[in-house]
Amino acid sequence: MSEQSLPEDTRPQDARAGYEDVPHEPGEALPPYAERVLDVAELIPAGRVMTYGDVAEWLEEGGPRQVGRVMALYGGAVPWWRVVRADGVLLPGHEQRALGHYRAEGTPLKEASRAAEGHLPRIDMRRARWDGGERAEGHTCQLPASHAPPCGP
Repeated sequence: MSEQSLPEDTRPQDARAGYEDVPHEPGEALPPYAERVLDVAELIPAGRVMTYGDVAEWLEEGGPRQVGRVMALYGGAVPWWRVVRADGVLLPGHEQRALGHYRAEGTPLKEASRAAEGHLPRIDMRRARWDGGERAEGHTCQLPASHAPPCGP
């Protein structure tokens, strides 16, 4: 995905590209959209998940790819394993780390069949998905659109 398809403020401020293993430099200002995405990721309770699309819908801005890009560039400082693909497949290349977090937090999983590649479980999205309710202090609304009434002033 090219950076041109991202909202202006999700583009990295430097030429560094990477994933959660590349730390964000302290003192470096995050793009405003990235800050909002990471704020939502921090609200997700242990043992629950939101999809990339859920986060974008909750923010009423961007889309799943933009949220995924933010998580890839800046997600290492937040519980990145709680923002997931809609099909529940574990993040490629980070499956074992994510699986350790899911098991420690009691995130509902569906065990893989013997035919599944790598025999890795998936997240049980029906049971693990969080709608943004029961939120952290200072936040009073749930996911907009199909999930709940939209946030308002």
